[in-house]
Amino acid sequence: MAAFRADLLRPDGPGGQSAAKFVALLVAARLLVLMLITCWGFAATGFAGELLSTARPATTARVVTVTDPQATVAFQPRPEIIARMVATGITALTGSNSVAAAWGCLVTPQDVVGLKVYAAPGATSGTRPAVVAAVVQGLLAAGVPAKRIVIWDRHLGDLQRAGFEEVARRTGVRLAGSADAGYDEKVFYETALLGNLLWGDLEFGSKAEGMGRKSFVSKLLTRDVTKIINLAPLLNHNDAGVAGQLYGLAFGSVDNTQRFDADPDRLATAIPEIYTLPALGDRVVLNISDALLCQYAGADRGMLHYSATLNELRFSRDPVALDVLALEELERQRDRAGFPASAAHPDLIRNAALLELGAGDRAKIQVDKFP
Repeated sequence: MAAFRADLLRPDGPGGQSAAKFVALLVAARLLVLMLITCWGFAATGFAGELLSTARPATTARVVTVTDPQATVAFQPRPEIIARMVATGITALTGSNSVAAAWGCLVTPQDVVGLKVYAAPGATSGTRPAVVAAVVQGLLAAGVPAKRIVIWDRHLGDLQRAGFEEVARRTGVRLAGSADAGYDEKVFYETALLGNLLWGDLEFGSKAEGMGRKSFVSKLLTRDVTKIINLAPLLNHNDAGVAGQLYGLAFGSVDNTQRFDADPDRLATAIPEIYTLPALGDRVVLNISDALLCQYAGADRGMLHYSATLNELRFSRDPVALDVLALEELERQRDRAGFPASAAHPDLIRNAALLELGAGDRAKIQVDKFP
C-alpha cells in the first residue's frame, strides 16, 4: 500500500484546492452530526433517530422528572413556576441550551401541532390548563404560529368546561374536539368485535352488513394535525389502570369505543393496537405526564380527597415508560391510603411493549430528576 502523504491535504500541495474542499466538507458533516445529537433524536428526520439509537440501547427509555414543592397551592397550579418546570424539562430532555431550540427539536413552524389533553375530569383532576399554557408559550417561542397550534380532546365542551377556552383566547391558539370534527371513513381500526354504535359514531344508523367492526379516526388527525404532544394527568382508570398516554390518545382519537370500554381484556388489546395507527402513534413527538397531583381513585370524577400532591412534571419520548411510572405511583398512593390494589390489566403494558411502543419493563426506564 502506498504511504500516506500529508502534503496531499495542503492547499499548496499536489491535491490543491480539491483536498481543502474535502476537509471542509468533513468538518461541516461533523458539525451536522453534533447538532442532530444535541436534539436527542427529536428532529424530524429519521437520521437523527438512527444516531441516537447507536448512542443509547434501544430497550432503554429516558424520563425527565421536574419537581418543585411550590408548584401548587391548595391544589391550584402556580403558572410562573409551571412555566419554569416545563422549560427545565424540555431543555433537559432534548439537551438544548434554550427553550426555543428545545421545541425546535420537536416541531417546525410548518407543522400543525396538536396538544392532546384529558379534559373530562375538569381543570383540577384532568390535564391542568397552566401546564398546557406553558407548552404553548414554548411552541410560540420556537416560531410555531398560534393558528397552527390546536388544543384538543374528544369533546369541545369538555375543553371549554376545563378552562382551556381561556388559554386559547389569551394565546390565539385553537380548540378542537376530535368527535366534533367528524371521522375519516378511510382510516380506521378494525376488529371482529361488534359494538353498540352511538350517536356521533360514523356508522351510527347504518343497516349495512358488518357495521360496528371499525373504529374510525378523527378527521382532526388525518387531515389537520401533523405532530402530537400528549399531555396526560396522573389519574386512575378503573379498567386501563391509568388514564395516561396510551389510553388518552387511543380513546380520544377514534369512534365506536364502547365495544372495548369497561372490559379490561378488550382494552388491553385494543388500546395498544389503536395507538399503532400511523395517524396516531407515528405523529407523537413528546409525552408529558402532568403529575402535579396524583388522583388514585375516582377516575373521571374529580375527587381531591383521593389525591396526593406530587408537584411533578414528567417528560419522555416513550409513552409506555410514562404509563409504567404512573401505574407504579398510583399503586404507591393507593397503598398509603389503605386502598386495595388496582384491577388494571397487566397485559395492556405487555402488549404495548410487544408492539414496540415503548419500554414496559421498569428496569429499562432511566429517570433523570431535576429539583
